[in-house]
Amino acid sequence: MSKVWDRTFKKHHPLNRRSLVFPAMSTSTATPTSSYSECDSPSAEPEIEHVDRHLPNGDFYTGDWRAGRPHGTGKYLWTDGCVYEGEWRGGRATGRGKFLWPTGATYEGEFQNGFMEGFGTYTSCSGDTYWGNWLQNLKHGHGKKSFPNGDYYDGEWKHGFRDGHGKYVWKNGSEYSGDWMAGAIHGRGLLVWADGYRFDGVWKDGLPNGSGTFKWPDGSLFVGCWSMESGTLQQRGVYYPSQNPSSPTARDPETFFTLGRSDFEVCPEEVLTVMPTMKKLWFRGPSKSAISFAGLTLEDGDVEDDWDEGAMTPPMMRWPPMEIKRQGETICEGHRNYELMLNLQLGIRHAVGKQSAPTSLDLKASAFDPKEKVWTRFPPEGSKHTPPHQSCDFRWKDYCPMVFRTLRKLFKVDPADYMLSICGDNALRELSSPGKSGSFFYLTSDDKYMIKTVKKAEVKVLLRMLPSYYKHVRSFENTLVTRFFGLHCVKLAGTTQRKVRFVIMGNLFCTEYPIHRRFDLKGSSHGRITDKPETEIDETTTLKDLDLNFIFRFQKSWFQEFCRQVDRDSDFLEQERIMDYSLLVGVHFLPADDTEKRTNGTPRAEDSDSTRWSTMKLGIGMPARVEQIVRTDVVSDLIGEPTGEFHSVILYFGIIDILQDYDISKKLEHAYKSMQYDPTSISAVDPRLYSKRFRDFIFRAFTEDL
Repeated sequence: MSKVWDRTFKKHHPLNRRSLVFPAMSTSTATPTSSYSECDSPSAEPEIEHVDRHLPNGDFYTGDWRAGRPHGTGKYLWTDGCVYEGEWRGGRATGRGKFLWPTGATYEGEFQNGFMEGFGTYTSCSGDTYWGNWLQNLKHGHGKKSFPNGDYYDGEWKHGFRDGHGKYVWKNGSEYSGDWMAGAIHGRGLLVWADGYRFDGVWKDGLPNGSGTFKWPDGSLFVGCWSMESGTLQQRGVYYPSQNPSSPTARDPETFFTLGRSDFEVCPEEVLTVMPTMKKLWFRGPSKSAISFAGLTLEDGDVEDDWDEGAMTPPMMRWPPMEIKRQGETICEGHRNYELMLNLQLGIRHAVGKQSAPTSLDLKASAFDPKEKVWTRFPPEGSKHTPPHQSCDFRWKDYCPMVFRTLRKLFKVDPADYMLSICGDNALRELSSPGKSGSFFYLTSDDKYMIKTVKKAEVKVLLRMLPSYYKHVRSFENTLVTRFFGLHCVKLAGTTQRKVRFVIMGNLFCTEYPIHRRFDLKGSSHGRITDKPETEIDETTTLKDLDLNFIFRFQKSWFQEFCRQVDRDSDFLEQERIMDYSLLVGVHFLPADDTEKRTNGTPRAEDSDSTRWSTMKLGIGMPARVEQIVRTDVVSDLIGEPTGEFHSVILYFGIIDILQDYDISKKLEHAYKSMQYDPTSISAVDPRLYSKRFRDFIFRAFTEDL
């Protein structure tokens, strides 16, 4: 057991085993305002000096300097014409600053670890101007943009594209207000032409797709449904002439979406080919080295060494690109579960494709009836309702189809995207080994959805709690409990008559950020440690309570919301007699900022920008800090002592495994294990005790940032 206590973040984390030392520069053309020599005490804080340095590759830096790195305010000029002028912390652009491109484009605003991050203004060389929020060099959050041709957009952005709700005004006076996705008009929205024509309805990729109403200036209406068929926009509906006697008795809006399409084309987004974080800072020490603007890469004679505790200053952390393994084995022809995958895809395509979108989120009690299920037979030769296929003869069951269809609407899942993710040409991936329960897990190729095989008892639990689950997730948008999108069963024909039941869930770790560490946290200690040796622990390993070697710190308002939601979700699970659930946490480590580390137990001052947090959703891509902890040899002490060493992270988390109720088997397990171990340390306990223990632990592992 002693190996647990040696797993400190600094010693064993693969991102933290080597350090990048910034050697002091040997030449200076300016007289320092203060000095720091090797004769000073190793524990003394290096003082800031002002320098003017011509670098070996032709770059130039002028400004504040501390411990061999830019620190304070300064200006760096690259030979290609790029310039950064502003605040620095430990060799990285952090704080207010301005970046200029050789083309004439400029960004002025906030930086974080070399990234454009926070609030800032970007003006392109062609005259585009964006005022708004940024995250890691990309427009993200609320922002406004004016285009050189006179168009204007005010709304939400995500990862560099218009995404969410926004208003676009064309130079001719036409305007669209509604939903966007990946830069295109997509979702529900209203387009008003400058001459008074209006369309209010559902859009997809910039064209009507779904139900909507087209209105002429004279008051005439066309109410119908639009769709793309063979590359052509089709419409079906009813025309209602206005009361005006001159109003035509028959007409349709087709020309407004074909001939007049140029009237509502939106300006494309500029793609930056050079990001600030791609720029490198050059230094000369014992050997020549180049460090990127964000301190992420090494080149040309890398200076790499372990940090000696007797060194004058702590070095910057080295954060090399980490090759993240793609989880799971692709299910190709010949795989033992290839036919099962085909059956699953055929069933989903049939079930989702034939269903119309729900018009309301209100459901009748009959929709939750466990007997509300539909069986469909899929013979290989096809039938009146099913297509021919290459798999075996099977039967398909949909449980409470109306409820799950409405849940997908509630969770804003587009039916076409849902089918494409699960039933597209790309195969599913099977995780390497079943879970402790014996269930198998499958991931879609785009990582959006996870499919889990479940036992009959778990199906009964989900169906029993479905009404209260629906009410809970509808009431609390920030709920952390698992999102369920479908519950199905495949019954194979033949002598075995084997049934495979499975549930489709959202994948918590569907993100562009690599997940470096993942933890499954219950709040119990018995068996809650990974059995892998250190050398085999990687980013795919799910660590447990006794493996946790840091605590998570949130900005105040989000920590308060986190606590409220954990309480709500725990109360819900307790009322449903559920136990054995856990908080699954994925951690993406950002480059460490030395200035955020504590000195002698006192936190450094830290800038806080509430606008960064305004677009975040609880549990999805949340910026935070982790503080390293060190454990004692007391097993019962699940949370160790904080060390004052901090690191910036992005977190993904949610409450999983919520289909285990406290039935007779769990009661017997509790009785048996209680005779051998501390009853409070085992997982199988009464839901009320489980809920209390879970919350107590989570509220110690997560806390408010200082």
